[in-house]
Amino acid sequence: MSGSQTPSEMPGEGVPTAQKTSWATFLKSIASFSGDLSSLTAPPFILSPISLTEFPAYWCERPELFSAIADTNTDEERSIAVLKWFISTLKGQYTSRNEKLGSEKKPLNPVLGELFFGYWPDINGRGQTNLVVEQVSHHPPITAYHICNPTKGLELQGHSAQKTSFSGGSIIVKQIGHAILTVRSPADEIVDQFLITLPKLRIDGLWYGSPYIELTETSYIASMHGWLSVIEYKGKGYFGGKSHQFKAQVYPPSPLHTAALPTPSTTAKHTLEGLWHLTSKDNRTGETFTDVTTPKEEVTTLYEGLDEMNEWESRRLWRWVSKGIREGDFEAASREKSKIENEQRQRRRDEQADGTNWQLRHFNHIDSDPIYELLGKLFKAQPPLEDAYIFKHNGPFTYTPESS
Repeated sequence: MSGSQTPSEMPGEGVPTAQKTSWATFLKSIASFSGDLSSLTAPPFILSPISLTEFPAYWCERPELFSAIADTNTDEERSIAVLKWFISTLKGQYTSRNEKLGSEKKPLNPVLGELFFGYWPDINGRGQTNLVVEQVSHHPPITAYHICNPTKGLELQGHSAQKTSFSGGSIIVKQIGHAILTVRSPADEIVDQFLITLPKLRIDGLWYGSPYIELTETSYIASMHGWLSVIEYKGKGYFGGKSHQFKAQVYPPSPLHTAALPTPSTTAKHTLEGLWHLTSKDNRTGETFTDVTTPKEEVTTLYEGLDEMNEWESRRLWRWVSKGIREGDFEAASREKSKIENEQRQRRRDEQADGTNWQLRHFNHIDSDPIYELLGKLFKAQPPLEDAYIFKHNGPFTYTPESS
């Protein structure tokens, strides 16, 4: 797929010819469904061969940009570096399946307790970046993740969930959750913290049989020092325009800003805009801000072979479903998927009968995130309260700061 084409200009590429009737039936079912679409069973041919549990890896497919956040000298430079890294994650998160699979595919819905471990190795002194992911809820589906570069003193933890509906011929996905990025000094003192919110998604191209994602509305990156990035997203409309546009404005702290009362200025100091899946520029200097046309770096799984993995690790758990999807054997994929889902239903019934609950391995749930409560004031976050999942600092990696 060339960069100048949009999926909607290539009707039918995402749906096999033999499955056109099933696709039409599926569209009718979602158009008439009034609840959260995540509860519907998608036909196997529209499924991605990977689980949502792997999606947090998209945060660090350009680990050199993540590492560079720690190399900044001022609050302003750090806020710009965080924005550059964040914008550069969007292509992997929201267009990579279009490029690999011909159209957007529905990821496999993780089971409760599903795990994913990975890392990006230390290259040229950037430090190793480690990833731990756990599916912490099934109904609703919630994925918690922790990304850490101990050498650089960088730690990202967050969670994500999706609430989906159908409107105007598109699937609307409200992403629920947030991430907190903490930057520490070599002495392990907190230098900065950032609250990162998630954009809303719109899945278009359904009637062409070639779904693709557009980002919509606004997301925010708020620093404890009062810097605020406001990112607006705009996609290709019915009457023209370019896909995947964004405009980010970076506001400095107001003179009234204090640690107890985060207050950004009303005048932006930096404006960055362009196409988040290609390039963008700094409007003040005209220089390139992001360029994601260069190769990305895939996550390395902690264990090389599937048989070495724990039975709960995502790639081992879904191995036969993924094999069926990749080989076009949708009957086998559906059969193996049903086995996993039926086993999970039985586990929940057994727990209910025993009066027990599933115990999370790597995260603890908290009802209210104090960092969200504080930094959300910079953009008047709604709702006023939001829960979070806090990493237990256990698992296969070492998380204490270390020298490079």
